[in-house]
Parts: sequence; structure tokens; C-alpha cells
Amino acid sequence: MQSVPIPELSLAPVPVTDPLSAPSPAKEPAVGSPLVGIGLMLLACFLFSGLDATAKYLSQSVSPLQIVWVRFLSHVVLAVFFFRLWQRPEALRPKRRLLQVVRAFTLLCTTIFNFLAVQYLQLAETMSILFAAPFMVTALAGPLLGEWAGVRRWAAIIVGFCGVLLVTQPWSGQMHWAVIYSVCAMVSYAFYMLLTRMLAPTESSISLLMVSGVVAAIAMTPAGLMSWQAPESLFHWGLLLSTGVYGLVGHWILIVAHRMAPASLLAPFLYVQIIWMVILGYLVFDDIPGWSTVAGASVVVASGLYILFREQVLRKR
Repeated sequence: MQSVPIPELSLAPVPVTDPLSAPSPAKEPAVGSPLVGIGLMLLACFLFSGLDATAKYLSQSVSPLQIVWVRFLSHVVLAVFFFRLWQRPEALRPKRRLLQVVRAFTLLCTTIFNFLAVQYLQLAETMSILFAAPFMVTALAGPLLGEWAGVRRWAAIIVGFCGVLLVTQPWSGQMHWAVIYSVCAMVSYAFYMLLTRMLAPTESSISLLMVSGVVAAIAMTPAGLMSWQAPESLFHWGLLLSTGVYGLVGHWILIVAHRMAPASLLAPFLYVQIIWMVILGYLVFDDIPGWSTVAGASVVVASGLYILFREQVLRKR
């Protein structure tokens, strides 16, 4: 679960499977083929879903804390070589260090809680709850950023949370206790999105990428070592190390997608991630979402799309 930027300060959900931040369109205008951009966005969502599915599979044999540690550590190592960071060390220097560190910890908390949740819940359930983060961002953007939501967006927020309640069904007495992990991941992710919005105008994409990854990797080292369990086979070793690849490649594709097409066009396609989650959940774990998950996810997606629509209307005005 990790970092992707909030292009154009959009409130669209960003995959929790990648700790980076896409470049701001103000700095890198989108040019190219919109259809290619959409295709890349769909591929990025698949990679982010693959990260969660891999974490869920590995959690059956190794500690989720170990997975989180290797996920960030391998991501940082790969990013150093992928972006040849030794050639431009100045790009790594954060301008607002304290906020960068706080942002890194919100991302780390999001990843930890999400990987703990997927141990027990279906992938579609965790993603449906996580997609409520933009509603929380919309609600908090007023007091924290001075961006107050109108009556229509508040109505969409309320409807969206009703969708989350449909997924979790706290009144049924059958709500799995691990839903608490997903809710904590959603809250952490909302603050991560807000901090990304605050930092995007002044920080480079590489700085946002590396600071969040390095801080998380260092912070998780004690827990990762204490909970270490050697993977059962070379296959499991490969899966463990692939978590960093999923995040890095997914993030890079996301950046390229935003260079091909405007963020306002790409943002709605982030919701396709829930479809990938359902497919992978069925193929890998034989999970079939219940009616409440399907209905709740539909409400959450519809509410999120409406908030995106209102964002675009207000921006044009």
C-alpha cells in the first residue's frame, strides 16, 4: 500500500499499494495518447491489486510485519537503481522534512493495517473500506486546508459512509473483528492523502518516493527482524521480494499514465482496482464477495465518482 500522488489535488482514491507520489501536472503537463494513459492506469491498478493479493497469500506462512518490512526495503533498493539516484542526490533532499516524515509514518500505518486486514478479510472488502478515504479527506480538507465541501459533496460523503456500513454490517453481529484494521488503514490513508496534497507543490516526486520508503524501511527494521520467518521455498522468496517490484513498477506506470492523459480523465479508473481485487480474490483464494460487499462497494464507488464530478465542476468555475 503505498504512495501515489494526488494529481491536481484530486480527492480520488489512490492505491494503497504503493508509497510514492505522481508528478504534479503543474510541473509535468500531460501530453500523449489519453487511451494509452487509461490503459497504463488499468495496468497500475492491477499491479497494486497484485501487491495486496501477494501480501494476503504470504501472510498464511510469514508475519505481515515481515512482509511490510521487505516490501519497503526492496522498493527502496530497486528505486535507487531504477532511477539511478546516485547521479542526482540533490533530488532526494526534502524541503519540508518534518511533514515528509509524518507523511511517511501515515503511509507505513496504512500499509501495516492493510496487510493485517487482508489476513482475515476478502480483498474486495478491504478495498471497499479503503475507498472511503477520499470522503474523509473531503470532510477534513475544510478545517485543515480551508477547502470546505458544499452541501452536495457532504451528501455524497454521508452516502459513501453508508456504503462502508453495508460492507462491514456492524449491526449484524457477524462483523469480523479485523474490519477494525481496515478502518484504521482508511483513516491513516486519508491523512496520507492530505499530507501529499500539502507537500506536492514543493516536493519532487523522487523525494516523496524515497523519504516515505526509507523512513518506513528503517522504522520497520526491528519489527521485521524480530518477526522474521524464513520463506518456505524459493517460490515464497520470489513472492516476498516481488512486493517491492509491484510497488515500484506500479508507481512508475502511474507516473507515465499521468504524462499521457490528464488526472481528471484517469481518476475514475482507479475504481477499477476493486474489480481486480474481486478477480484475484476468486482465482487465488476462492473468495466470492457477498451481496453486502457488492452493494456497499457500488455505493462507495458511485459516491466517489460524484465527488470527482463535483470537483471538476468547481474547478472549471
